[in-house]
Amino acid sequence: MVAAVILFTVTVLSAAAISSSHVTLTLERAFPSNHGVELSYLKALDSFRHQRFLQSTNYVVDFPVKGSFDTSKAGLYFTKVNLGTPPREFYVQIDTGSDVLWVSCASCNGCPQTSGLQIQLNYFDPQSSSTSSFISCSDQRCKNGVQSSDSSCSGRNNQCTYIFQYGDGSGTSGYYVSDLMHFASITEGSLLSNSSAPVVFGCSNQQSGDLTKSDRAIDGIFGFGQQGMSVISQLSSQGIAPRVFSHCLKGDSNGGGLLVLGEIVEPNIIYSPLVPSQPHYNLNLLSISVNGQNLPIDSAIFATSNNRGTIIDSGTTLAYIAEEAYNPFINAITAAIPQSVRTVLSRGNQCYLVTTSLDVFPQVSLNFAGGASLVLGPQDYLIKQNYIGDGSVWCIGFQKIPGQDVTILGDLVLKDRIFVYDLAGQRIGWANYDCSLSVNVSASTGNGRSEFVNAGDLSGSTSLRDGSHKLINRSGIFALFVHITLICYFVFL
Repeated sequence: MVAAVILFTVTVLSAAAISSSHVTLTLERAFPSNHGVELSYLKALDSFRHQRFLQSTNYVVDFPVKGSFDTSKAGLYFTKVNLGTPPREFYVQIDTGSDVLWVSCASCNGCPQTSGLQIQLNYFDPQSSSTSSFISCSDQRCKNGVQSSDSSCSGRNNQCTYIFQYGDGSGTSGYYVSDLMHFASITEGSLLSNSSAPVVFGCSNQQSGDLTKSDRAIDGIFGFGQQGMSVISQLSSQGIAPRVFSHCLKGDSNGGGLLVLGEIVEPNIIYSPLVPSQPHYNLNLLSISVNGQNLPIDSAIFATSNNRGTIIDSGTTLAYIAEEAYNPFINAITAAIPQSVRTVLSRGNQCYLVTTSLDVFPQVSLNFAGGASLVLGPQDYLIKQNYIGDGSVWCIGFQKIPGQDVTILGDLVLKDRIFVYDLAGQRIGWANYDCSLSVNVSASTGNGRSEFVNAGDLSGSTSLRDGSHKLINRSGIFALFVHITLICYFVFL
């Protein structure tokens, strides 16, 4: 599921004709050497030039993270975006499984009015924003969206529109607008307050299914996909943010975490290459091992094709495994635990009555191309359901989609880890991490170098921390099945 104009000054030297003869360029002083120039004037010129440098350099852009993996609290992670002039706040789900940022609009039919997440819902009104404009069918951005199935066109009013249907039967439709997004950003160790940039996003005027329910209602969905309509693609094309973003989602009941347009740098991060030419974040899963023993599964089951593959998706709460691999996975875990752990079934899910610690459960490794393994402890594939006497019932959080061999790694697996989505390098990296701690952040510059910046605390203060270079954390078949978040809460009910 869950899409300030910044001008770039370019000096161009051109010649009417180029031949084999030498070309001589005459250099002249900007200021004659025979008289002085006020220092303040020169400083102002330097300041203007430095602004040009900053505008041509990627920023580190930070977003607050709220919500949690705990389905009794939220069952999703969301962030806050500020849109329009004057800016208004919108809470949107963080979703790496889709491309478009969309929010509920003032004219929405079926949009919830209140939220059980204790947030104030808002509605975007293009007429109330002085910087808002509609996107026409002739706009190149709309045409690009049509190619990636993120937009469509109505011949009646020449308006660029969209219709999204999700796996639980819910859906949304609306039209695209362009307006300013306001954000906290940093470059070269200086905080740039009130930074903004124009982005195209969806204005939802129709919602259905679970999107209309108030218990976990939010203002919209923030798609972090790699297609042209995604905000990360739009900002990187404007030179505002690098083509890399990172998140670290806290797995405890308090939730929260960190989301940054930039690269979290940690020495333990390992990378696996993305499968090329895919609409989602597909990785090559080669095998699964339990306690170091590879499961008897044909690797072809995980190969990416029209109806198979392994997707990284923060918009999915649980994890889903290819149907042909499901039983070998469950059987291997059950065989590895001691007989003192009683196995039980709960609504068709494999569960266990545990009276000791989870240490009796085996380690699971998802082995990817490039030699990168995602090592899962019991807390990464088990979910506590309830208590029976002196024990707790833990169920396998990995599910299967009947008739499909698609593998989706959702928040169950992503939590308590740094995940880096390096779009420029076409790879995804991860490392175990305490997401309540600070992190190193860098932004890739145009020449390929990676420069550390002192991000400070962007949540509310305009002052920078001391030079620690830390960002302080504040607490289509794929299209059909990737977006399963809204029904994950009901899996074990």
